[in-house]
Amino acid sequence: MTVAVIFTSIRSEGDEEAYAATAARMVELAGRQAGFLGIQSVRDPQTRRGITVSYWEDDASARAWKAVAEHLAAQAAGREHWYSEYEVVVAEVTRRYRHPG
Repeated sequence: MTVAVIFTSIRSEGDEEAYAATAARMVELAGRQAGFLGIQSVRDPQTRRGITVSYWEDDASARAWKAVAEHLAAQAAGREHWYSEYEVVVAEVTRRYRHPG
């Protein structure tokens, strides 16, 4: 069962350089985790709204990622400095389509 972790957010004003470095580090670190399948992310610079979806082999892999110490520190920094609002949704992927196939 593939799991999608959907993170939607509104970025606060602040240290863009530190945020970008941390975001890049999280992508790098997630890529080394067991069960990681991929990630997609977009942000609208005008509204500062963003969405990041990471894909995992199963719920246990997604939960293990949530508990990685460096990721926990990034989550705390996000709550304290980088996001005025966010939501996390974890969903089971039942179908997937792609064009071109």
